[in-house]
Amino acid sequence: MVRKLLIISAVCFITINVTAQYNFSKVDNWLNENTSQMGGRAVLMIYKDGKFIYDHAVNDMNLREKWIEKKFAEKQNKNPEIQNYTDTTKIAIASCSKWLSAALVMTFVDEGKLNLSDTVGKFLPVLSKNGKGNITISECLSHLTGIKEPPLRESIKSMKEINSMDEAIEDIAALPMEGEPGTVFHYSNAGLQIAGAVLEKISGKSFETLFAQRIAIPLDMKNTDFGKGKVALPAGGAYSTSIDYMHFLEMIFNKGVYNGKRISSEKSIAEMQLNRINKNVKIAYSPAEAGDFGYGFGEWIMETSAVNNLTETVTSPGLFGSFPWVDNENKYCGFLMTFYLKNQGRNERYKTLKSLVDESIK
Repeated sequence: MVRKLLIISAVCFITINVTAQYNFSKVDNWLNENTSQMGGRAVLMIYKDGKFIYDHAVNDMNLREKWIEKKFAEKQNKNPEIQNYTDTTKIAIASCSKWLSAALVMTFVDEGKLNLSDTVGKFLPVLSKNGKGNITISECLSHLTGIKEPPLRESIKSMKEINSMDEAIEDIAALPMEGEPGTVFHYSNAGLQIAGAVLEKISGKSFETLFAQRIAIPLDMKNTDFGKGKVALPAGGAYSTSIDYMHFLEMIFNKGVYNGKRISSEKSIAEMQLNRINKNVKIAYSPAEAGDFGYGFGEWIMETSAVNNLTETVTSPGLFGSFPWVDNENKYCGFLMTFYLKNQGRNERYKTLKSLVDESIK
């Protein structure tokens, strides 16, 4: 009995000691103060040193937010009952999907089944017929296709009416160009949709199946998928939970390894984190919440070192406010899950939250 008590005491001491080394009081305060501006519900998770060191949810919806939530649910033919957010709540994550999709493409690059310099016309002849066959896979992953897409929300709405991946590519093929591939940055859906179609042509499998086999299942992302539409939307169609997405971020943070298993090569992770926006690239469209961030493959370059210009922090926030990030310098990753549309002030909000987490873990 005495021995058991000693063991229990030791475990409690270790647990308290681990918790005591971090002070998240400022982060707690920030969540309590800002969740009302982020739809009234939020979950924040932080991973460091091989474990989750923070997992906190705030549920404080006002009457207007609850009314909007019920109407949205009814429109989607879902249960209108308001649910509190937890780390297992599954929601649409919009452009956080881009990071997942780019990582999937890179697994084909790792296997030599695809090269970043491959042009898309060799896989999708309809693009060649419309003068877009010389776009490379690299340009698809970095929004440098030169294709001029309609405004983002209009594009999302039209994509939801598409019946097949072939039809999606035909629509993209008909769009005008706004510059030569590689010279214009236009944050949009087109590039990743093309990349997704290329994967289907190479493998003979659907994008959803490939994602499940190569990313979701190996990363234990049990509640993450690209919905049940007629065609997958690689740039913004994923649904996930906080805990699932954190598994993905763990893999990125650990240079392609999750639970001792290699999912992506270290070279591919590094390629994804190289900023492709340089002084010779024209910015045709970039969302306001991205601020002055650079862009790699499926992810924004949030912070770079002032000493050697190496990437320190990468992120891929979504239209509905969710904000994932990996900090290579401070050696941790985090995910803020939210659902709201008002994007004013998001860039500063993201930076403020990250700075408070940085302060808390030091």
